[in-house]
Amino acid sequence: MVARASRVVRIPALVAGTLIAGATLTGCGTADVDDATPESKSFTIGGRELVVDSDNSRIELVPAAGEGKEIKVTRWFDGWTIGGSAGTTWEMKEDGKTLRLRMKCDGISADCEAKHRIEVPRGVTVTVDDTNGSVSARGFETGMKVTSTNGAIDVRGSKGPLELRSTNGGIDVRDVASRSVSATSTNGAVRLGLTSVPETVTTRTTNGAIRIDLPRAPYKVDADSQNGKVSVDVPRDSAARPAVAARSNNGAIDVRSTG
Repeated sequence: MVARASRVVRIPALVAGTLIAGATLTGCGTADVDDATPESKSFTIGGRELVVDSDNSRIELVPAAGEGKEIKVTRWFDGWTIGGSAGTTWEMKEDGKTLRLRMKCDGISADCEAKHRIEVPRGVTVTVDDTNGSVSARGFETGMKVTSTNGAIDVRGSKGPLELRSTNGGIDVRDVASRSVSATSTNGAVRLGLTSVPETVTTRTTNGAIRIDLPRAPYKVDADSQNGKVSVDVPRDSAARPAVAARSNNGAIDVRSTG
């Protein structure tokens, strides 16, 4: 019997909501999602709240041009697999607020990458739960909650309340005017840069440094590191309304004025 030659298959960006599968696919090289061909789809949301439930994908959040009930999602996918299946799916759940994004990549050997860019109508609050991937957000005026099980979180230009948590990755927040910021990292540094005086800032790291840049004003500061230097260079007032708390089990803490 003559043996069949194996096929070499490079998996491109896929048709919306489908997976490409094969029992004996063969691949080689490294997945490069930045060179993949993008595809887009719009989803209708039923209210003023969006929940992004994602795994194995980089997530980028940006405000849409105006208000409305539709979000636009653009995705990129690249990968290969030997003896398995790979692809992505996307769907809006029946609750009208939960966008579910999934990537499958398995086999004897496989390498896949995915990323999604989500354009959110103005006035919609956003909650993100990303099991394995980084999350970035730009220019939101509404509140945002982001949890990344294994990936960094990057937020710029936010004005709404922020609640950020990373199990394994740093948190970087810049140029924000949020009144309330909470940032917790189990294994990664936390850096916050605020452009206006907040009401509360709460930071905690199990293993990582903390740096907080604040407009010059009196603050009630509670900063402590079990293993690291603590430096506070803002006016301190135990009766001040703006409260800043920073805790690190293993890492330096630096609280400083920007003006």
